Amino acid sequence: MERLPYQATPLAAAYAGIRLPVAALLDNVRSMYNVGAFFRTADGVGLERLYLSGIAAHPPQRAIAKTALGAEERVPWDYAWDPMPFLRHLRAVGYEIAAVETSLHSVDLFDWKPRFPVCVVFGHEVEGIRTEVAAAADCAVRIPMLGAKHSLNVATAGGVVLYELLRKYRTLEGDAHEDACHRPSSRRPGFRG
Repeated sequence: MERLPYQATPLAAAYAGIRLPVAALLDNVRSMYNVGAFFRTADGVGLERLYLSGIAAHPPQRAIAKTALGAEERVPWDYAWDPMPFLRHLRAVGYEIAAVETSLHSVDLFDWKPRFPVCVVFGHEVEGIRTEVAAAADCAVRIPMLGAKHSLNVATAGGVVLYELLRKYRTLEGDAHEDACHRPSSRRPGFRG
C-alpha cells in the first residue's frame, strides 16, 4: 500500500480551508514527552495556538522534539508561569474556556456543543487542573471511560478532544452553537470530582 500525505487524498477535500478556532492550555503538564505529543497533535488538527504554563516545559527541549518531530517549530505557542493572564486574554477575545476534567459537573465530550472559538485546558498528569484554573473555565468536559481506569494519559486525552473538536467544527449547522455546558447548573468552581 502506498503511503500518501492526507492532503493528497480525496478525503482531504472536506477539510480544505478549515482553520480550527481552538487553542489549548497545558498547565503543569510535567512530561516533556506529553508536551511534545501535544505539539504533534496540534499540528495535525491545525490548532491556533498552544499555551504552556507552570511546570510545563517549552521548546527547545530534546524530549519535546523527540515526540513532536518538528511540530514544535510549526505550531504557534506561548509560555508563562501563571496561566491566568492567558485565560483572561482568551475570554476577552471571545473564547469559551473548557476544562478537560473528570467531575460530577462535567459534560460528556460527545454531548458537548462548544461555542467556537474554544480553549481547552489540560492539567497535571496526576493532580489534574489546578482549582483556580478550573474555576476560570466556563465548563468541564470529560471523556467517557468505560473500563476500570478513570482517565487517559494527558497526551492521549488531548488527541481525543482536539480531533472531536475538529469533527464538530467541520459539521456545525444552524443552531448547533448552543452549548450544553451553559446550563445554569454547569458552572461550578473547582471541577475536580
